[in-house]
Amino acid sequence: MRKNSIKNTRINGEVQRELSRIISREVKDPRIAPMTSVVTVEVAPDLKQCKAYISVLGNKEAQENTIAGLKSSAGFIRRELAHSINLRNTPEIIFILDQSIEYGVSMSRRIDELNQE
Repeated sequence: MRKNSIKNTRINGEVQRELSRIISREVKDPRIAPMTSVVTVEVAPDLKQCKAYISVLGNKEAQENTIAGLKSSAGFIRRELAHSINLRNTPEIIFILDQSIEYGVSMSRRIDELNQE
């Protein structure tokens, strides 16, 4: 299975949808911020690993705490993912902090400030 195949794209979308649901509703770790979203997911073609890019609305401390909470509950999240998605292998999840949304908001704010001047 190639990396950009239709099957891999569908698996990425399904894993992203289920990870969002599990993180927002199932995980009870207090370190995870309530405004946590799964931006994108990249599942390896052999279904062994999965990179989940996570965006957290908040300060630097909230982002670090959320990533630490997600890493500590990775086993639970993987087990819930295995129950909800029927794949040959349940991928090992690697959580990566994605700051692209925050960067976009700050750039938009800077552009607005320049337009006002």
